[in-house]
Amino acid sequence: MQYQYVCIESFGYTLPETVVTSQEIEQRLGPLYQRLRLPEGRLELMTGIRQRRFWRPEALPSEKSMESAEKAIEAASIDRQEIGALVHGSVCRDFLEPATACTVHHHLGLRTDCVIYDVSNACLGLLNGMVQIANMIELNQINAGIVVGTEGGRQLVENTIATLNRDESLTRNQIKRAVASLTIGSGSCAVLLTHRRISQTGNRLCAAVATATTRFHDLCRSGRDESVGGGMQPLMETDSERLMNQGIAAGAGTFQQFLSEAAWTHDDLSKTFCHQVGAVHRKLMLESLALDPANDFTTLEWLGNTGSVALPITMAIGLERDHVARGENIALLGIGSGINCLMIAAQWQRSLVSSQRGQVYDSAAAFAPAAPMSQAPS
Repeated sequence: MQYQYVCIESFGYTLPETVVTSQEIEQRLGPLYQRLRLPEGRLELMTGIRQRRFWRPEALPSEKSMESAEKAIEAASIDRQEIGALVHGSVCRDFLEPATACTVHHHLGLRTDCVIYDVSNACLGLLNGMVQIANMIELNQINAGIVVGTEGGRQLVENTIATLNRDESLTRNQIKRAVASLTIGSGSCAVLLTHRRISQTGNRLCAAVATATTRFHDLCRSGRDESVGGGMQPLMETDSERLMNQGIAAGAGTFQQFLSEAAWTHDDLSKTFCHQVGAVHRKLMLESLALDPANDFTTLEWLGNTGSVALPITMAIGLERDHVARGENIALLGIGSGINCLMIAAQWQRSLVSSQRGQVYDSAAAFAPAAPMSQAPS
């Protein structure tokens, strides 16, 4: 997939205030650790994740998605009537129906002919939403669109802790399938994309490549979707080692297609943002792609794995911290359970990000603004 007229215009993100450390989780797992004689510090050592954050228990995904989407709109100073599509892309949603996008659309006050729906694809939902909106913009169907999502990890982590402590038959080997669940954190992020004729940034989305290696679809699974009743108790089982190895292999194959589709050589790539799983996964993945860790940006150490939000929120924070300079080529390298890969190429000019406190970061203050895009072809 190649694009000529699509720009990644702005980001908005929201983080929970409640911080939960890996040490605290291990303390809550005291009965399990004592029974199996597990050493403290094991969780952080294995994952590289020091802490993660949780929303308050009663918070709905739409509540935080509204905040993040509003921030992205304000950061871009765009007339919201220009927005012709809204995609809600997180695993977490308010209800089985209607789409969580309906609630977000209503509270944002977007126009009635705006295309709205939810997309669910594990950790790639927001990236999928970006590509779908990019396709609509490229076809000149809409001038702008926004993808947003909010992931909440509290219930999964708490249910996993309770299950591990309760089941005294579990062995050291068996609990490995639950470790990934304990890395999950919460977060919310929105990405606004526009046609280049109305863009203020000129951050061109150049290309995207998607691949599916679905013979490994069973390596990471949540509990069954219980559509009857309101007492859902999420749990997840993950064959972490096989998922990591097969995911890295799938990513390596996709990366070569990605470079070809973007018409880049390996040396053309300046900076990267990847899905945030764990320290070992990151190290092996970057090695397999022959990418310099210094050119990559991470948040996993203090946000954990925030699912579909992980890559875009990491990019937003990286842009705030001047990880990307004007004129650099950047790659969004998404790998999710299933196994699916989605990689996006962009040429960067100017960053517009509305942060946790609603303050807009504009990189024009750090380097010269992008060239005007008003004369770009329609």
